[in-house]
Amino acid sequence: MTGSTTGPTRRGLFVTGAATALTLGGVSFADAAPSGGEETRTVRGTLPPGSPDYVYLPVEVPRGVREIAVSYTYERPPVPAGTQGNALDIGIFDERGTGLGGRGFRGWSGGARPEFFLRADAATPGYVPGPVRAGTWHIVLGPYTTAPGGLPYAVTVTLRYGAPGSTPAPVYPPERAMGRGRAWYRGDCHLHSVYSDGRRTPAEIAAAARAAGLDFINTSEHNTHAAHSAWEGLWGPHPDGELLILTGEEVTTRNGHVVAVGTDPGTFVDWRYRARDNRFGHYAREIRRAGGLVVPAHPHATCVGCNWKFGFGEADAVEVWNGPYTPDDEIALASWDSTLATGGGRGWTPAIGGSDAHREPQLVGLPQTVVLADDLTREAILDGIRAGRSYLAESSAVSLAFGVSGGRARHAGIGERLAVGAGTPVTVRLDVTGAPGCTVRFVTDQGTLHTAPLPASGAGTVEWRTTPRYAAYVRAEVRHPPAPDAPGLPGAPAALTNPVFLGGADGAP
Repeated sequence: MTGSTTGPTRRGLFVTGAATALTLGGVSFADAAPSGGEETRTVRGTLPPGSPDYVYLPVEVPRGVREIAVSYTYERPPVPAGTQGNALDIGIFDERGTGLGGRGFRGWSGGARPEFFLRADAATPGYVPGPVRAGTWHIVLGPYTTAPGGLPYAVTVTLRYGAPGSTPAPVYPPERAMGRGRAWYRGDCHLHSVYSDGRRTPAEIAAAARAAGLDFINTSEHNTHAAHSAWEGLWGPHPDGELLILTGEEVTTRNGHVVAVGTDPGTFVDWRYRARDNRFGHYAREIRRAGGLVVPAHPHATCVGCNWKFGFGEADAVEVWNGPYTPDDEIALASWDSTLATGGGRGWTPAIGGSDAHREPQLVGLPQTVVLADDLTREAILDGIRAGRSYLAESSAVSLAFGVSGGRARHAGIGERLAVGAGTPVTVRLDVTGAPGCTVRFVTDQGTLHTAPLPASGAGTVEWRTTPRYAAYVRAEVRHPPAPDAPGLPGAPAALTNPVFLGGADGAP
């Protein structure tokens, strides 16, 4: 690994305490701040193939700095077919250090933008406003992929001097919105704005969410919590209804992504580890301690670093439908379904969906998670998701009512158990609206045991009779016709439900 600096520098290459990080020689500035002026230094170097996941560039910040601004470039030479080219992420930690847990974290933009700034009263989206205090700051470089010839880069740091200014208190979304009492609420738990690699502003996302008929959304920017305070005035009141805005993060590691849903505002979750480091369990518990849910995202996606490698023992739910339905989602759905029989309905992991929408024409609310909750509050929505009282729909036009009944007029809905004997006759019923041309499938631990087409209107009722001995659980799928270019695959879903479990009485499984 090589490097050079224009201006004073502290020479040397240091290995940090983390096995997957290196610290470069540092950049220093004048000890005495010029009055109202600025200073700039540029660092150049080349990261070789096989570089650590994170490379830290120390910057010695003197007293009197009002603003720090950073820009960077890197070379992207052509590479042979089938070979990964260069991609370099960037972020920054302040004088409190780079230790895991993120005490010094001040922002991350990944590869979404070539420059950023931060000062007391403002910062580039994705970065946290606050004072620029004297001490050793660290620019963090993340060589996401590296070409065979290496990754040449240049980082330019500018310090602007002057009065520090003041940092306004953050305004976070309220934990309650005007709801309808116990009802089904529609939401999108996976969204991106300009605060990470999205193109929509928070205002545009809020407008798109209301247009999609959503009641709640979850902010889930890649590796930053900076958007938590960016939603002031967007939750309501509003002619199209109030919007519950949950705060979270998409924790984007090199071994998969996990969406933290509904964490306490201001919570940062670290991402600098792989499965081999045995740290994920700690940060999953941090998410739950902050009141949130741990949701592995697009677990079978094929992009570099996207496929989930941490196992599902810490998951509160799993995202089985991510944006427009793809074969990756079909694999995720089948993989999730295969876990339902072994749990017997005890300790099972519910399924959710999220649009992962970044920009037009990607649709906010495709799909949406429809949750039965006691009210439109953070606590009630998260309780409903955690309990599996939810289904997924492609839009607000699709509505379901799904449940089972049998044995002394007992009834169980989505995410619940019908506790009757193994041989008790059970009636499974699904009411559907908004799904023209679709077919209903009832899926059990044995597979799909009943199918029925819906009327041309897309509204109808499908019933099927079984017993707990024959079906340990039942869930419903509403599917479009198979695509002509995907032979052998079922059509994309219009809706999917979490299961209803059968049995559990009189010694039944």
